[in-house]
Amino acid sequence: MSEHKTWLEKLANRFYAIPTVAQLWARRVAREGVQDGDAEAAIPFVRLRGPLHRARGALITTGGVHLRAQQPFDMLSASGDPTYREIPADTPAEQLTITHKYYDHRDADADLNVIFPLAHLRSLVEQGVVGALAPRHFGFMGHVDGEQVATLTGQTAREVAAKLRQDGVDFVLLTPA
Repeated sequence: MSEHKTWLEKLANRFYAIPTVAQLWARRVAREGVQDGDAEAAIPFVRLRGPLHRARGALITTGGVHLRAQQPFDMLSASGDPTYREIPADTPAEQLTITHKYYDHRDADADLNVIFPLAHLRSLVEQGVVGALAPRHFGFMGHVDGEQVATLTGQTAREVAAKLRQDGVDFVLLTPA
């Protein structure tokens, strides 16, 4: 039975990874809200509490972005890598790289703003559209499956959420790969 459940979970993960399906699901959850007992399955979308020009934002990517000096993400594990890398807000683009073999990132290699638009966010702060940037941003690999999902949801995602709270983040821009 557990082997069958694992297969179904993998199928569901792949199904909800389809962008259109994920968008439809997110709209349904936003419209209908979370049902009793369904809080774990819901995406915690909330409305911004103040104007964007006073808000502090952070960037999170699942595109495998990290500092060149940091340890690359694990590309050997079939279950993926549930860890994350902290990226200081003042990091120049030439100090960043991508470690990810599960999507074609040639365009992102040529212009990192395709997957990690830190320069664009900095520009929005300079223009006064966004209030400020958090002192750090986060890169994940994005390919996480099997037993690594529990580590991602039970440990690393919680660590990053705590760091975002410490940094006074009002919104997060998530760039999936």
